[in-house]
Amino acid sequence: MVNKGGCMKMLAGFTATVRSLTTVVIALLGLGIVVSLLGGNVPFVGGIADNIVGLVQGLGDAGIVGLIAALIILGFYK
Repeated sequence: MVNKGGCMKMLAGFTATVRSLTTVVIALLGLGIVVSLLGGNVPFVGGIADNIVGLVQGLGDAGIVGLIAALIILGFYK
């Protein structure tokens, strides 16, 4: 038999870890965008701005589906 309290603590710890990693990745993404825009083609972060422009163009071409996808993506950042 599994201890429910232990499972809940483990799940809470896992959730906190994922939340922390997500925060770090979003911060690094923002830093990568700034470095890419200021410094041009920097190794490891050079294509971030181009990828984001491509994403925005793709969402724009998709019409209402793109709008729904953009709303879903924004929901991840909240």
